[in-house]
Amino acid sequence: MQRLMDSIEGSNVKALKEEYNKALKDEVFKKIVKKLKLNDEYLMDYTSLLEESTEEFKHCSNCKNIMECKNKMEGFAYLPKVVEGVLEFEYKPCRYKKKLLVSNQYKKNIKNIEVPPVISEASISNIYKTDKKRYEVINWLLDFIDNYQKGDKGLYLHGNFGCGKTYLVSATFNELAKMGYKTSIVFYPEFVRQAFYEDFKYNFDLIKKVDFLLIDDIGAENLTAYNRDEILCPLLQYRMDNQLATFFTSNLTIDELRSHLAFSKKGVDEVKAGRIISRIEQLTTDLELISKNLRK
Repeated sequence: MQRLMDSIEGSNVKALKEEYNKALKDEVFKKIVKKLKLNDEYLMDYTSLLEESTEEFKHCSNCKNIMECKNKMEGFAYLPKVVEGVLEFEYKPCRYKKKLLVSNQYKKNIKNIEVPPVISEASISNIYKTDKKRYEVINWLLDFIDNYQKGDKGLYLHGNFGCGKTYLVSATFNELAKMGYKTSIVFYPEFVRQAFYEDFKYNFDLIKKVDFLLIDDIGAENLTAYNRDEILCPLLQYRMDNQLATFFTSNLTIDELRSHLAFSKKGVDEVKAGRIISRIEQLTTDLELISKNLRK
């Protein structure tokens, strides 16, 4: 019986050695195992895994961009490494994936709520610059990025539907996020509609404290005395007290927003509306953007 076991073991070792020596005929395989600096008898047990690594390494060597990736895990290669004399394998990001990871690091500084991807991915380089009517706003935002200091006012940006107000501010916020600031955009009509959802308090506390906040499309919400007095007012008061830059986009002028905020199911309350407007005026510079509807 022992002779039979020895014979089987010998056959297995022979087969492994033949498979390993065959693999060594591949120059890339040979180069990879040489860098490992482990003896051949040890490496023979890992021939199939080393061959897999060789194929993935070849794919990476000939790849022109991450969209062409042929490996099992896009943007990663399954490669060997030696840890205290033991052979291990790990998925390592390729040069394209590394670049992508670095370029997207700023996104950890962003918390947007109910905002579509096209807005979240906004960039200064892609903003629409053909219409001269947009220049004043664009220049204001670029100057804000370059010269921001704690306590500077944000922007109340109002204008026609679809002219790119939110995109411009989002592009600005993305630049600020790359500088290490925490930013958030909330689509205000949907945000206040979720006032009694389980995670609302968490989101409210988060946006209250970020370095830069955009309250998007204010004036389009279904106004209630509660969302005016218990959500918007304390939010603005906190940000004003802590000198946190706050931005607004709206289809309404500030005077029109005042009228909107005065009316609720409980009747007209111009005093409380006036308090909100006073806070907005202290927090922001008022600019108008009348331009081409980019959504058509």
